[in-house]
Amino acid sequence: MAVLESRVHDATIEIRFVQGPVEYIPPPPLSGAGGEAVFLGRTRAEPHPEHGDLIALDYTAYEAMARRELEALAGRVVAERGARFVRMHHSVGRVGVGEASVLIQVLCPHRAEAFEGCRFLIDRFKEHVPIWKAERWATGRTWSPGRPASAGATPPP
Repeated sequence: MAVLESRVHDATIEIRFVQGPVEYIPPPPLSGAGGEAVFLGRTRAEPHPEHGDLIALDYTAYEAMARRELEALAGRVVAERGARFVRMHHSVGRVGVGEASVLIQVLCPHRAEAFEGCRFLIDRFKEHVPIWKAERWATGRTWSPGRPASAGATPPP
């Protein structure tokens, strides 16, 4: 599990890919950061019309490209919303129902910017970052439909 930690405009950006589920981690104490917004995305139970109940999600990432995309997105939140700290963790491998696969934390001087930054990151994450998920059902496996991140990034077979 490699961690990318960088400083941009006196802010800390932490990006990590975690084998299995992610967990909430309290942020470091920062003076001047009065608002923390957190998104913790969990696998929800749902049925498939042919394959039964969802058992787990299996995530695969093009990590080098994903890191570049995430660092650029975090840099925008720092520059445009004054974030002092941005943490983005995403799972690779299996994540069961009820477990978390993505953690996004944004600390800003004020709550409005923290909320806006967190929302911006999760929305762009889903649109731009090359991470794919296979759905494991009681009697089968399917790939979750999504948008291609770029022409050079396609899901594995």
